Amino acid sequence: MRFEPSTSFARCRRAAPWAAGLLAIGAVLAMVRLGAACPFCSAVSKTLSEEMRDADATIIAKLVKAPPTTEPGKEPAGVPAETQKADFRILEVLKGPKSLAAEQVVTILYFGQEPVGQEFVIAGTDPKQLLWGTPVPLSPRARQYVARLPKLPESGRDRLAFFQDFLEDSDALLAADSYDEFAKTPYSEVLAIKDLMPHDKLVSWIGNPDTATSRRRLYLTMLGICGSKGDVPTLEKMIKSDDRQMRSALDALVACYLTLTGPDGLTLIEDLFLKNKKAEYTDTYSAIMALRFLGQETTVIEKPRLTAALRTMLDRPQLADLVIPDLARWQDWTVMGKLVELFKTANEESIWVRVPVVNYLRACPLPEAKAQIEELKKIDPEAVKRANQFFPIGAATPPAGSQRPAKGADVPPPTPKTEAKPTANAGASLP
Repeated sequence: MRFEPSTSFARCRRAAPWAAGLLAIGAVLAMVRLGAACPFCSAVSKTLSEEMRDADATIIAKLVKAPPTTEPGKEPAGVPAETQKADFRILEVLKGPKSLAAEQVVTILYFGQEPVGQEFVIAGTDPKQLLWGTPVPLSPRARQYVARLPKLPESGRDRLAFFQDFLEDSDALLAADSYDEFAKTPYSEVLAIKDLMPHDKLVSWIGNPDTATSRRRLYLTMLGICGSKGDVPTLEKMIKSDDRQMRSALDALVACYLTLTGPDGLTLIEDLFLKNKKAEYTDTYSAIMALRFLGQETTVIEKPRLTAALRTMLDRPQLADLVIPDLARWQDWTVMGKLVELFKTANEESIWVRVPVVNYLRACPLPEAKAQIEELKKIDPEAVKRANQFFPIGAATPPAGSQRPAKGADVPPPTPKTEAKPTANAGASLP
């Protein structure tokens, strides 16, 4: 549920400041998705449940006759490798037309090297003449896991409780699928399993340097739900560390820390990342993301206090555009004069602040806001025009953070399910 940041964004804006509006469109869509799923997680792919839902048929089958074994480039004459097929005996029909039944044999294109006897889950489309997809090999545990999926509720506590047991499973398929399930679940639903969360395991996974950043984000989000004041010293040590690995997933780390400390912890975050003009861009952006999450999804810190923290960014003109939409959404109209001044004094390093300032004024209900827009139009009519062109419908202010992506943020590229590297076996059992 996160966009991939562009490392060339700043160069693009210096070459053509109006490009910020175009790049904002993708960020707006990303922020819309953010509100519908885990706030700091990125799903790698469709879940197995989604694949079953979208398929017309899903079966568990055993390979009973493999294609001829050949070396690449040495296929039998007249039999191209791509046309070789294998026979699979159906063991269980999870979904499909009545014509499918156990013990039937289906012939499917198969390019794998698994031995005869291996079990697979296979999805098909077109119920009238099923076209089977790529068979996915299953371990004995994975077969039980897959067989349970159609019986789970579509949402809610019991569904998440099931997947939670496999977050760090030794079977990479199960670990990846369970993570994707959590990544696509709204934060409000994750809250429902607070009493079931494995606190000590979460702490261990977060502290393990082999844990992927995407997974650490999820585990920190969960620790913010089930943790306590006793976890604060460890989190604070991680936040203050100069080790980038320890501070990976900083957005979720800061959110977890503040969720457990409340407003008492906000001073540290302000001093390290918001007021500190020497703070790295990615760290500052991560802190802003955390505050945005707290304001949108929780009540642990009141909005006036969060807004006061974000206002400190106005003293850093080059990054002020990151928080202006939040100030408008949270209706902080006290900074109108400051923003107008930022517009008037914008230079090559901060020129992109102008469109967000105009949008702030468009959203402001105070009568002087309209007058200020007319005044600023005399200085930069193109900026005012762009604000109206890119955000003409509904609220004048786009979602916070949509003015520019986080340059160089520590968001790892998605990892295919088959390459997932869980750090420990959760020891889950399938009843």
